[in-house]
Amino acid sequence: MLFAPPPVVATTPFARLPDAFRRSGRDTEWHRGQPGNHPEPSLLEGPAFDRDGTLWCVDIPYGRIFRVSPQGEFELAAEYDGEPNGLAIHRDGRIFIADYAHGIMVLDPATRKVEPFVTRVRLERLKAVNDLVFASNGDLYFTDQGLTGLHDATGRVFRVRAGGQVDLLLGNVPSPNGIALSPDESMLYVAVTRANAVWRVPLMRDGGVAKVGNFIQLSGGGGPDGLAVDREGNLAVAHIGLGCVWLFSRRGEPMARIQSCAGDHTTNMAYGGSDGTTLFITESETGTLLNAAMPVPGLPLFSHAP
Repeated sequence: MLFAPPPVVATTPFARLPDAFRRSGRDTEWHRGQPGNHPEPSLLEGPAFDRDGTLWCVDIPYGRIFRVSPQGEFELAAEYDGEPNGLAIHRDGRIFIADYAHGIMVLDPATRKVEPFVTRVRLERLKAVNDLVFASNGDLYFTDQGLTGLHDATGRVFRVRAGGQVDLLLGNVPSPNGIALSPDESMLYVAVTRANAVWRVPLMRDGGVAKVGNFIQLSGGGGPDGLAVDREGNLAVAHIGLGCVWLFSRRGEPMARIQSCAGDHTTNMAYGGSDGTTLFITESETGTLLNAAMPVPGLPLFSHAP
């Protein structure tokens, strides 16, 4: 079914990665292993707010995690031998990292030390994890993407229960990427990049999944990347390669196209600001953080739980 084009929402630059943090002439293992061309000086991703209102984000190929002040000033919080791709902040302040090279890692903001959390499941290595999200009970959901796609639909979605048990929820996804929960946590949304789609995954009371379906079908660009949900259940979808973020209703209807004022690599986003109605977007082609005014505040996250 086709819908009328949604209204366009403008973005404005919030902060630009300073030249002092940009790297050129570096041939990293991450760059060599990825198909296509990717920004060389940096690749910003994984924005997440802590309870103090500080924005955290990552630079994948160079193993860096940045803090960004409300004034837009970058500070290098950690640099390590890894490929951080996504962030989710625990209510105790620890920062959980979806690390493409190592699995799920944890950063202690006080000591700035990064340690492993989940690197193997039942003695088997992960492919290459991409993104993660906490449920309100402390369960952690994450995507294991690797280089999967339509040629190899073996990407996976896992849940790490608050007690430590790891469950495989899906094992047939052609490139699982961004991940988010509905407000009532009955549905899991997964960006399936190489299928240019977002799947809806019903979560059953017994802990399993059933009746997984294609919720949103997109076209063009590189496909959906990061996801975020607001308090009314509307779903924001970063569309890398098209330079925009789509906002869909809880029924899957297009509500807005949030257009990048910078490059085309809109990778991810997070709700923030004083009232939670500002969407902060990582645009990795230019190494810029953008923001846009949204009609509804973002869903309260586990990082802000009492």
